[in-house]
Amino acid sequence: MCTTCGCGEGETKIEGDDLHHAHEHTHADGTMHSHPHDHAHAHGHGDDHDHGHQHPGQEHHGYRPHSHDHAHEHEHSRTVKLEQDILAKNNAYAAQNRERFAAQGILALNLVSSPGSGKTTLLVKTIEALQAKLPIAVVEGDQQTSHDAERIRATGAPAVQINTGKGCHLDAHMVGHALEKLPLDNGSVLMIENVGNLVCPAAFDLGEAGKVVILSVTEGEDKPLKYPDMFRAARLMIVNKCDLLPYLQFDVEKAIAYARRVNPLIEVIRVAATTGEGMADWLAWIEKGAAAVRG
Repeated sequence: MCTTCGCGEGETKIEGDDLHHAHEHTHADGTMHSHPHDHAHAHGHGDDHDHGHQHPGQEHHGYRPHSHDHAHEHEHSRTVKLEQDILAKNNAYAAQNRERFAAQGILALNLVSSPGSGKTTLLVKTIEALQAKLPIAVVEGDQQTSHDAERIRATGAPAVQINTGKGCHLDAHMVGHALEKLPLDNGSVLMIENVGNLVCPAAFDLGEAGKVVILSVTEGEDKPLKYPDMFRAARLMIVNKCDLLPYLQFDVEKAIAYARRVNPLIEVIRVAATTGEGMADWLAWIEKGAAAVRG
């Protein structure tokens, strides 16, 4: 969670918008100040230090050495509460996003992965193949630059870039604000390309119909075991860059088995976005989901 990873100290900027999101930043001692991102971080203040020692003569004045275990217990409880508060706020925004998607018959998918998995290339190929059948729009999440959004717009699809600064994931409030700037027709497919990270995005609901985790064969097949929260939260795993398998030592079957160990219900599609291998299955999966949302 962001209360422990330390992300979010920078400003979140949504393309075309001068608004910098200022949210409350709550310290462990209860003090608050404005914060440019909807995260809270626990810091130890006051007397939460280790004083488990004596100075000469102190035993004669009622001094008793005390343990810092009690302070740690309070610090932990404050951290847990902050994390719960953060997720509760996020989930409220996610519910608003979900209501909008349902009202407009929009299929929203949250694409998550490590950096370099091929998310953007997969997304570009997907748009090129589907845009004649379905209106597609994209929310792009990166810490800096608008390069990926520019690649998306080159396909003709509308895209809004969110730069999270030091933030390691998108949250539902950011996405909801981006939606205000994104033309979304009824029956659209919305692709949300999250920041490259297999940790924090697992915990944050954006209002999407499902998370799609992309695992590149250039990564280790044990990623599902190393990052179980993400693969447990995902509805679909795409094994990408399969055209490189002849040149790598990557066991696809083992990767799938590991993913299903943490999430027995996860669906799996093997894809090589650059060559088109497996793309038909992925496109059919999207079309089936879009039809189900439209009813």
